[in-house]
Amino acid sequence: MTTRLKRPALFRHFFIGALLISFQVYLGYGAVNGRFGLESQGEMLAEIEDMQKETSVLQAQIDAYRHRISLFDPDRLDPDIINEKARELLSMADPDDIIVVLPGQI
Repeated sequence: MTTRLKRPALFRHFFIGALLISFQVYLGYGAVNGRFGLESQGEMLAEIEDMQKETSVLQAQIDAYRHRISLFDPDRLDPDIINEKARELLSMADPDDIIVVLPGQI
């Protein structure tokens, strides 16, 4: 009785090798050209720089608002500023005031 050994097909080895190589090519392409790849790194760094500039502008605005809010602190209120703002809102003036009317404010 003769036994015959079945050798795996050569095509199967080539198919698995080609499949693995194509998967590596796919991953390599993603690493270079993908959304977070090497080529988009420059764009991301430019976006980070723009956002840092925007953050510094917004921080300056926040500091300005904090300063304006601190002026309303009851311990630091200046009676002259309160008097001036109240007269401005009520459109009233003292007889000793000098009023300068600018165009477009009437």
